[in-house]
Amino acid sequence: MINLISQANLDQKLKKYFQIDSFRPGQKEIIEDITAGNDVLGILPTGSGKSLCYQLPALLMDGLTIVVSPLISLMQDQVKQLKSKGFKYAAALNSFMDPEERIHVLRNIKQFKLIYISPELLQQPKLIELFSHIKISLFVIDEAHCISQWGHDFRPDYLRLGAVIKQLGNPVVLALSATATAEIQKDIITALDRKSITKHIYPIDRKNITFAVEHVSSNLEKKQALTDLFRQYRVPALIYFTSRRMSEETAHYLSQTLPLHRVAFYHGGMDQTDRVTIQQQFMNNQLDIICCTSAFGMGIDKHNIRLVIHYHLPPQIESYIQEVGRAGRDGKQSIGLLMYAQGDEQIPESIITSELPTDVMVRSIFQRLAELCHSSADYNQIKNQLIEEFQLNEIQWRFLHYQFEKHDMMRENKFLYHTNCWEAAEAKIIRLVSHRKSLKEAKLAEMVSWINHTNCLREHLYKSFQDTYEKPASMCCSSCGFSFSEWTPQQTENEEKQMTWQTKLRYILLSGVKNDQAE
Repeated sequence: MINLISQANLDQKLKKYFQIDSFRPGQKEIIEDITAGNDVLGILPTGSGKSLCYQLPALLMDGLTIVVSPLISLMQDQVKQLKSKGFKYAAALNSFMDPEERIHVLRNIKQFKLIYISPELLQQPKLIELFSHIKISLFVIDEAHCISQWGHDFRPDYLRLGAVIKQLGNPVVLALSATATAEIQKDIITALDRKSITKHIYPIDRKNITFAVEHVSSNLEKKQALTDLFRQYRVPALIYFTSRRMSEETAHYLSQTLPLHRVAFYHGGMDQTDRVTIQQQFMNNQLDIICCTSAFGMGIDKHNIRLVIHYHLPPQIESYIQEVGRAGRDGKQSIGLLMYAQGDEQIPESIITSELPTDVMVRSIFQRLAELCHSSADYNQIKNQLIEEFQLNEIQWRFLHYQFEKHDMMRENKFLYHTNCWEAAEAKIIRLVSHRKSLKEAKLAEMVSWINHTNCLREHLYKSFQDTYEKPASMCCSSCGFSFSEWTPQQTENEEKQMTWQTKLRYILLSGVKNDQAE
């Protein structure tokens, strides 16, 4: 661990390693606390360069920095950007990694300064054992709102990170997020058991993003509105859908109606290789429009996205802010457009219902689990039987698995059947599921309320996160009189000829070099 560093020294290191002249708001303050040995919870706006808050300390501190990241594509982009800046000793451990490269990294782990890893992979006892024998200088939790059971991207494996940190000797902790309300901040601190953590909370509003809500009567009208808009503007754009099928259909529709635009779709059901290819093409300005689900965008460091359109209704304000915040990271005027038709609430309502098992399902699962435990103690056999019989999705099973462990129903992947213990656990899990469903429904109602708000949309959007906001002089929101006729962004130029394979390869290899800061 290094001691407090002078401002001039930090500025010199920033220039030396990242070719950046000055820190953005919040970065230096967080880095100073980390390097002084203080745990930090950092809430910074999307696009503010949160990753620099741990990348620079990773270079300055002795030992290894571990970064828990929720998406494989995010990890790979971060590592590629670091290597383009000459940072050789960084790697991403994930299921997509070449086996030989993974073996090389693990055998030479002491030489590395920064390792990205998924929360699921970090549960493996062999990896924890390996990390426990080397010096961990900093443990970073990116997208820390995933820890919270009430956060919009809740990941059950994030809840285990507090125990992992203790197993690794309690290194300095940095938890980062762009969308954590005061309640979720408390949840993060409790889950990590870091009561003395230093908070660096910064306003998350972005003056250069204009918010617009367009009320339409049908999906047909939405598609026509998209066509009209993109005939007027050819700019880098994201269109968010809740439905994978609709993302594909709309991408095909736009490709047919807008021949000059390069359109693709992206969702979690695609092959990993295809997803990485689409992402890289968008980053390299080879695609204009991505029709995507929420699986796309987290950690994407493309600075010139001008339009973020929501075709479907986001389930809550937090996820909307996260997604619309991917626009205008270069500070230039950009638009967040949400198209709303009566009845759009039905899709997120259905997702809320199916996200976790219902109380009826929980009771049935407990009954069946008891029967299975009497006949077999094999965890995998019981798990597969329950998933098949109750058609549990991955998130539902991970949630149940965590609850089984939390309530001492299982240890080290072995079920321990005790009637009284299990009865109490069943009641607690049912209450938790009911509470979470009610909260999610309230979040959806808040989103619908925002859409129908007649006063300033900007003020209403941020009220759960901060007391004040900066109102731009013009182009604030559709409630404040914004019209697309005011907007004159730089248009994407038509390419006169297709790029050669040599040029494409050069773009792929050098992508990220022009980006000043990773997100």
